[in-house]
Amino acid sequence: MAEGHRRWYRSLYWRIALGYIAMLALLLLVQTSLAVWMTGRIWGRASRTPAQLAEQVAQDLEAQLGATPDLNLNEYLRQRYGRGYQPFAVMLFEREQVFSNRDTNMLPPQIGRDVRRRMFHQGEPFEHEPPPRRLFAEYADVNVNGRALGIVAVPRNPPPLELRVREIAPTLVWVGIGLLGIGSAIMAFAIFRPTRARIRSLEEAARALGEGRSNVRANEGGGDEVSALAVTFNQMADDLHARAAALAESDRARRQLLADVSHELMTPLSGIRGYVETLGMPELSLDDATRRRYLGVVDEETHKLEAIIGDLLDLARLEGGGDTLEREPVLVDDLFRRVADRHQPQLRERGVTLTATTAPGTPLVYGDPDRLEQAFQNVAANAIRHTPAGGRVTLGAAPDGDRVRVTIADTGPGIPAEHLAHVFDRFYKVDASRAGTGAPSGSGLGLSIVRAIVLRHGGEVRASNTTDGGAAFTFLLPSVTTAR
Repeated sequence: MAEGHRRWYRSLYWRIALGYIAMLALLLLVQTSLAVWMTGRIWGRASRTPAQLAEQVAQDLEAQLGATPDLNLNEYLRQRYGRGYQPFAVMLFEREQVFSNRDTNMLPPQIGRDVRRRMFHQGEPFEHEPPPRRLFAEYADVNVNGRALGIVAVPRNPPPLELRVREIAPTLVWVGIGLLGIGSAIMAFAIFRPTRARIRSLEEAARALGEGRSNVRANEGGGDEVSALAVTFNQMADDLHARAAALAESDRARRQLLADVSHELMTPLSGIRGYVETLGMPELSLDDATRRRYLGVVDEETHKLEAIIGDLLDLARLEGGGDTLEREPVLVDDLFRRVADRHQPQLRERGVTLTATTAPGTPLVYGDPDRLEQAFQNVAANAIRHTPAGGRVTLGAAPDGDRVRVTIADTGPGIPAEHLAHVFDRFYKVDASRAGTGAPSGSGLGLSIVRAIVLRHGGEVRASNTTDGGAAFTFLLPSVTTAR
């Protein structure tokens, strides 16, 4: 997926960030809820007021102390009222000790003074002690058999915040650690595990590519940065695969070219060598006519060898980009006239008619006039060579969209369908299939040069057969309109 089209929420960085934010939000929510719940448990149920709790505890202690006077009050209070009840204090007159269901640090210090004042106020020696002007708790008397045994004091206000936090802190810490562990495990499973699998896939693909297996590809799923890296890697692998295939094809073409060149050069060289060796035999007496005939064959084979080498060099310059094209507007009629002028002797000798027509409105061709003429000359020469006596070669041009379509057709035997796809290959000859015309065999490079010239101009060329059986070559060349 391209960088500009990647969804932001599919980004790995955003998913990690949002995952951590969600985990922290959940942690805070649970911690806050737990703190509120535990604080409520410490302070007591909301449906019970301090006065009601004091009365309930007093009635409970009256029953328990009536049955068991030596009751372990601290243990009983913590067991019975340890959780779910707010802190409160119990003082027994006889024991002169303060008991509580929780840590006494959670009780306001004023409660002790209020309890003592109330206790002293109920005793005989302190009847003159006035009651406290301000009470910090709700009180309830503990009476057993009509005798006052003690006082229950429940604070009116909750314990100080730091004391409440201190009591619930260990629980909150352990819960937080557990939530962090669970959240990290969920993130690892939901975010990092799929990402790790795709990174491993990319790693294995890179290792395989390094080992020379260019057909492997990484997993592109996910839509995040890892998938973008996988897409880039796969594009690189495709490019390397294409280059490897191109190199293999180039190597095959090179080997085939060497074999073809060797074969094509060997024929004239063998002829030249044979005749030269014959002419050089001192024991062989040759008359002047035979000697001249042998020398003529050597000269003909030498020209053929020069033509093959020249065509090979020309083709190499065109395909390798070493030949610079001088592009300019070219009138197709001028090219047709040059083709007709050059081949006029062959046309008269073979009794072949050449006609050239240009449709109205045909634009100028934008290209190198010399190279375009060379391409037309090669195709026209083939057409004339394979057209029987009394036949016709037609040159035509017409507009084709923003290009110019040039057609060179003949009335010869045509090209068999199985050869049409190979006529532009180097050294490929179909003369045997067009037999009966008396045409000599060429070097097999002319049409390869034609294709190279057309491709250098950014055009197209294709071979086909006409409805009356002849061969037709169609050029699609850029016009001056395309150039502009």
